[in-house]
Amino acid sequence: GNVAAHRRRQHAVTVGKERREALMRTKRLCRVGVSGESEVPLDSDMMIDEEQSILEAQTSSAVEELKLAVGYQGKGVTQKRVKALRELRRLLSRSEFPPVEAALKAGAIPLLVQCLSFGSPDEQLLEAAWCLTNVAAGKPEETKALLPALPLLVAHLGEKSSLPVAEQCAWALGNVAGEGEELRNILISQGALPPLARMMLPNKGSTARTAAWALSNLIKGPDPRAATELIRTDGVLDAILRHLRKSDEELATEVAWVVVYLSALSSIATSMLVKSDLLQLLVDRLATSNSLQLLIPVLRSLGNLVAGDAQTTNVNVIAALIKCLKSEHRVLKKEAAWVLSNIAAGSVEHKQLIYSSQAVPVLLRLLSAAPFDIRKEVAYVVGNLCVAPAEGAGRPSLILDHLISLVQRGCLPGFIDLVRSADTEAARLGLQFMELVLRGMPNGEGPKLVEREDGIDAMERFQFHENEDLRNMANELIDRYFGEDYGLDE
Repeated sequence: GNVAAHRRRQHAVTVGKERREALMRTKRLCRVGVSGESEVPLDSDMMIDEEQSILEAQTSSAVEELKLAVGYQGKGVTQKRVKALRELRRLLSRSEFPPVEAALKAGAIPLLVQCLSFGSPDEQLLEAAWCLTNVAAGKPEETKALLPALPLLVAHLGEKSSLPVAEQCAWALGNVAGEGEELRNILISQGALPPLARMMLPNKGSTARTAAWALSNLIKGPDPRAATELIRTDGVLDAILRHLRKSDEELATEVAWVVVYLSALSSIATSMLVKSDLLQLLVDRLATSNSLQLLIPVLRSLGNLVAGDAQTTNVNVIAALIKCLKSEHRVLKKEAAWVLSNIAAGSVEHKQLIYSSQAVPVLLRLLSAAPFDIRKEVAYVVGNLCVAPAEGAGRPSLILDHLISLVQRGCLPGFIDLVRSADTEAARLGLQFMELVLRGMPNGEGPKLVEREDGIDAMERFQFHENEDLRNMANELIDRYFGEDYGLDE
């Protein structure tokens, strides 16, 4: 139970990596402009090496053209610049691996910064911001090359900018924020958060969506201050609730990711979210949506909000989670089990709610037959159902009827399998559950049950294990329950 909050925070910080697995890239290449235009054939992902080198050469000469256009002061200067920018943008949008390095070597960044200067025509600003967006989608060192452009990109988020320009700048900043903590801190210190928050408030789908995505990258921690600043911004909580209640699934997905980081990192945000009717909105989305992209952040948010909060969980939450446990998607099963493990780590009432629901037969089935990562999450749920919250640092007391019933229904072999795994967290979980069985099963049944399932053999592999914790734990259990006197009474 005590590790629930720690796991939740850890979960949030590692979530960026998993987001890629869920086909949600932390950085996004802009191939179709915010106004919907694309002059680029979108099937050109697979480029062979010769084509790539031609692309790089074309990019270098496009930067040279831009240099001439920026230096030109005669008639038709805007058209000349826009044409040069558009050509560079076209080349940077062409391939899945844009020729960013060639553009940087040729000196593109100072020219693009110049093209972003205030008073420039919208068309020029849009093309320059689009070029910078795709540069920022590159490798870490390529993204860092945008540092000189950041103040102008942030400035163009303001109300004086046209909506397409502001949105394209938000996209570029979202890519920069997606690179890591150092760049996130720079953006926050340059004041990127308030204007992005304001852009998320209206119901304009595309702009609100881009702003929410950029914000989710900006607040993703590990420092909670940005998340707290965001939730305290006027109108943000209302906008989050409105978008989750009414918006299409794409906008709701991006907003749900914002909720994931708010609820994982900031206790102030969590308490404000819990007091709103957000929980019901998340449960409604779970019950009605089939979009994997949306359901993952909805489940994450739910797990963060219910962890250790006795007031938030109800029968509807459990029913929606059971639906996800039965899903064909392994990611959903794993996420739903993670949420349930947070609920089961809470109060005795929480544990009763799960224990008396239809979740238990599904969990027991998954514990014996699901892929390893799901079994591990399920083991947390089942283990948490068997112990009451510990007072202070003492050993948690058993919820005996839960333990007896779950063991009788065949959960022990699943835990013994975890003890045999190479994953130390899973092995510890398995050993902890075996300790509950050995200590708690009535009439001295525990040791016999463990022996019957080859549990002694599973524990003995830790006799000389490099992990001192696991070694001591396993050896102590063997000595205490299977020492010299074991079996003599028979």
